[in-house]
Amino acid sequence: MRNTAKITTAVLAAGALTLGLSACGSDKDSTASDTSGPLIVAASPVPHAEILNFIEKNLAKKAGLDLEVKEFQDYIVPNTATEDGSVDANYFQNQPYLDDFNKKRGTHIVPVVTVHLEPLGLYSHKVKSADALKSGATVAVPNDAVNEARALKLLASKGLITLKDGVGSEATPQDISKNPKNLKFKEVEAAQTPRSLDDVDAAVINGNYAISSGLKPATDALVLEAATNNPYGNFLAVKKGNENDPRVKKLAKLLTSPEVKKFIEDKYAGSVIPSFK
Repeated sequence: MRNTAKITTAVLAAGALTLGLSACGSDKDSTASDTSGPLIVAASPVPHAEILNFIEKNLAKKAGLDLEVKEFQDYIVPNTATEDGSVDANYFQNQPYLDDFNKKRGTHIVPVVTVHLEPLGLYSHKVKSADALKSGATVAVPNDAVNEARALKLLASKGLITLKDGVGSEATPQDISKNPKNLKFKEVEAAQTPRSLDDVDAAVINGNYAISSGLKPATDALVLEAATNNPYGNFLAVKKGNENDPRVKKLAKLLTSPEVKKFIEDKYAGSVIPSFK
């Protein structure tokens, strides 16, 4: 079986306790991780854990890397677990999200290498095109600050709404200056947006949640983000101070290898796009 495990509160607590005990009586920098054991990486199940599991099964042994993957369903615990040392690294997020998280949570997570893009898309079970949305239609959007802004910018790029000038990565529905279809917005947790499709007219869904729910962004999305100059590439990240961990460097090299590029292109067929050449 692949080196994959669902993270639990007990595991997190045990990891934090182990970290605390190992720090007692030690003069080493508390931000430096123990590099003698396996590299434990927190990841969203799709596509991040799938990509890591491909590496663990096919590339890690030859590279001398002992890799362990822990799957998380949410966007919060992977960062807090990386911060407290319960895991060594994570792979699930983009730069605007991380910047917002570090600012609000006081964490010290930094990117190591950007791997892929999951285009955000607009989906519907009720209409076949964005233009077919009726006046007053309800659109579900992720409720975290960065992904909600990203969703609104996607809709604005297709002319469904207009945002106020200068609105950046903290845009909310209150920043809409023109709304010709009088769209209504339902804010839900990002992971729940696919499940909302039967209750709303359309939903803006993150690529990983779309794929894991059986949607194919490249063909099923009514509207899809452009890949060119997109700032939302997903990367491997660690707590500041652990960037030079030799295990992290090995994984960073494998994540941007020709083998991983081919795996992403073959498996996801345009629904996940490599961010490296």
